[in-house]
Amino acid sequence: MRETAVVGFAQRQMKDFDGSPSMAELLVPILAECYEQTGWAKKDIGFWCSGSSDYLAGRSFSFVSAIDAIGVLPPVNESHVEMDAAWALYEAWLKIQTGEVDTALVFGFGKASAGVLRRTLALQLDPYTMTPLWPDTVSLAALQARAGLDAGLWDEAALAEVVNRSLTDAEKNEYAVRAGGSSVEELLARPMFADPLRKHDCAPVTDGAAAIVLAAGDRAREANQRPAWISGIAHSSDGLHLGTRDLTSSGSAERAVAAAGGTAGVQVAELHAPFSHQELVLRSALGLGNDVRISPSGGALAANPMFSAGAIRIGEAAKQIWDGSADKVLGHATSGPALQQNLVCVMEGRN
Repeated sequence: MRETAVVGFAQRQMKDFDGSPSMAELLVPILAECYEQTGWAKKDIGFWCSGSSDYLAGRSFSFVSAIDAIGVLPPVNESHVEMDAAWALYEAWLKIQTGEVDTALVFGFGKASAGVLRRTLALQLDPYTMTPLWPDTVSLAALQARAGLDAGLWDEAALAEVVNRSLTDAEKNEYAVRAGGSSVEELLARPMFADPLRKHDCAPVTDGAAAIVLAAGDRAREANQRPAWISGIAHSSDGLHLGTRDLTSSGSAERAVAAAGGTAGVQVAELHAPFSHQELVLRSALGLGNDVRISPSGGALAANPMFSAGAIRIGEAAKQIWDGSADKVLGHATSGPALQQNLVCVMEGRN
């Protein structure tokens, strides 16, 4: 495997972006920040890949407008995934593995505030048997949470503990749109939103974008003093129909982490868990012990921009390597209803 590292990362997260659905205006300063971090210019990037959704933007081929942020000349080698930018990162990593390029920049963006997100995401379900019923994402997550409660795998206090820790950690994250812990008791006293979930158990609707720079070998070393070397990366998917799988576990997360080499030695894990109970599912599926620090950025409960939140988890994990806080980290991304698809990226720092 060709050694490849995360060497640059920039993000913006906000409640409501006052701009176009393609978010080109927001991507320009994000790309500029990546150039500044690495000391590179546009000509130094061998491959570009973006992640977004036409359903969210409300227009076909919406990503083409976003490419305006890259600039017209010189022409670029570009691709796109209708997924979170974490999957764009996976494509870029594969591109580097082929030896065709040494560097890549991936980015994702989404303006979720433009519509009713929980309804829009119903369009990712089976178009014949599920979407016509319009089951929204919050209600599906509530079914998943109830299944775990009924099975005795967690209780409401456990969910509140996840929320309290996440929002407390988010106080140190300048990009969090929701922050500030209180107490488990106070959280449990709040009203239900979609039984058994309360509003704080659900990720806030967030607009935002993010970009990550990848580089191979010596190109990585010249761009970053302590690159976050990718030691394993893999993704997997479960069946689309909710009745075909056990919602209290995640087989796809288990397969992805096994293919990525496991979690032995991982000190920090940034988990993309849009609902509090999903962190508990992921911690079990990924084999993360109590000695692993979970989502010190506050995670998706603090901010969850569509099509960049998963990539942000990888970028936040990489930052732990860059500043020397950890020597081995894990970044996780999810997509689809109730943790249907999962991607795991394990990174290491080398002296």
